Amino acid sequence: MGEIDNHHHNHQSPPSVQAPPVGPPPNFGFSMGPTWNPAEQLLQLNYCIYSNPSWPQAILLAFQHYIVMLGTIVMIANTLVPSMGGNHGDKARVIQTLLFMSGVNTLLQTWFGSRLPTVMGASFAFVLPVFSTINDYTDETFSSGHERFIHTIRTVQGSLIVSSFINIFLGYSRVWGNLTRLFSPIIIVPVVCVVGLGLFTRGFPMVASCIQIGLPMLILLVVTQQYLKHLVPVAHHVLEKFALLLCIAVVWAFAAILTVAGAYNTAKVPTQMSCRTDRAYLMSTAPWIKVPYPFQWGTPIFKASHVFGMMGAALVSSAESTGTFFAAARLSGATPPPAHVLSRSIGLQGISMLIEGLFGSVVGTTASVENVGLLGLTHIGSRRVVQISCAFMIFFAIFGKFGAFFASIPVSIFAAIYCVLYGIVAAVGISMIQFANSNSMRNMYVFGLALFLGISIPQYFVMNSAPDGHGPVRTNAGWFNDILNTIFSSPPTVAIIVGTILDNTLEAKHAVTDRGLPWWVPFQVRKGDVRNEEFYRFPLRLTEYIPSRFR
Repeated sequence: MGEIDNHHHNHQSPPSVQAPPVGPPPNFGFSMGPTWNPAEQLLQLNYCIYSNPSWPQAILLAFQHYIVMLGTIVMIANTLVPSMGGNHGDKARVIQTLLFMSGVNTLLQTWFGSRLPTVMGASFAFVLPVFSTINDYTDETFSSGHERFIHTIRTVQGSLIVSSFINIFLGYSRVWGNLTRLFSPIIIVPVVCVVGLGLFTRGFPMVASCIQIGLPMLILLVVTQQYLKHLVPVAHHVLEKFALLLCIAVVWAFAAILTVAGAYNTAKVPTQMSCRTDRAYLMSTAPWIKVPYPFQWGTPIFKASHVFGMMGAALVSSAESTGTFFAAARLSGATPPPAHVLSRSIGLQGISMLIEGLFGSVVGTTASVENVGLLGLTHIGSRRVVQISCAFMIFFAIFGKFGAFFASIPVSIFAAIYCVLYGIVAAVGISMIQFANSNSMRNMYVFGLALFLGISIPQYFVMNSAPDGHGPVRTNAGWFNDILNTIFSSPPTVAIIVGTILDNTLEAKHAVTDRGLPWWVPFQVRKGDVRNEEFYRFPLRLTEYIPSRFR
């Protein structure tokens, strides 16, 4: 009986349970596909910063850079010159001056400044201070609109000359470089992102101003440059590098046909200005040969109230250029620019503003975002190509009729191009999150808030700015209004302010690794990485003769 009971008991006992495995759960991510390690330098480039394509290719690529940067100059001239009282001839001379100074400043920057393949072009950051100057002369009486224009641009000259010393001081005193030492990848990501995203108003909203030209340009560029090159393998390299020029030629010819056929004869004036190819009036008014020279408009006029507003724009141009330099370094295969390189580039940008003030430029300079996007579009980050483009800028600035021909390209075509190029720059910013812990909630907070406010705050200032340039800050001190309205209308500047404060005060010491500082710090020291000297040293052994403070 006991055996039976025992046998019965054995059958009723529960089965043995194995202990759970000790250690972390298996990583199922590896079963879903490959993982990619962070890449300090892009490997898909055909030519990096110090490698060069053949001379015929380099010349065509350089001309492409000239065409891309031309759009911003034409937009600024169309915005400011009529409000200043200038006529079409004045507008043509302003475009020539801006082109000439862009060529000179780009050569200086690629030789002695950042050494990156960045085109230095006209900056929209100076538009608000210039409008403030224009408004101060609305109550004064002039014999003609041209006289009003001359008086206004001479005042702008004086403001540019004085405000240029802000950048010179920030750069060559190394203040700006020391500020960038507070950066981390978590700050660089939103700053570079908003360098592209912050210019969205120059994208599809301007495409829609002439949708029948802008939209075909946008679609044709994407299809030709990204899809057609795979369908036609023989023309792969040609389409990848030069699709932009081909699309501009096709759509520009289409716009000319519509203009001649009378498609816009009964359209509204704004539509005609955006669509017609004969509304620029530059070909008939531009001189055949005109060399810009110092004080071509007369002696500069210095007014303290306007100088302060222009100083705010100088600070903004420094912030914008800094974000653009980081994007250019990534798209040209270089390492992030060290602090001393950023210092000397901003200092040289100040010298460029001083020269622009002497020559009578209507706005200051900054690194061109669209041309940096072109580096990514063509996969060519060669410094030589950008330097060759300076020859086109200077040539077409001197021979005005030829430059006016290309300046008559409808703005909606440029806007379609910017939709692609600005998007590439914004994506480059996002790619730099790989050097920090993207799974850190602390990093998400800093990155998200800096990105959102970097777009939202400037949008508020833009939406609440009157057509005459008066922004939402309206105290009795006009100079104070101009400074704040200019600074907070700039997405990169706001992103730098918000990101730097949050990243360096919010658990900064406990999140050193999460912030990516072990990767970041060596690039910010002159000899922290052996490649710094390779990418950023001066040409022709000039380093041996330049004082260490200015290297």
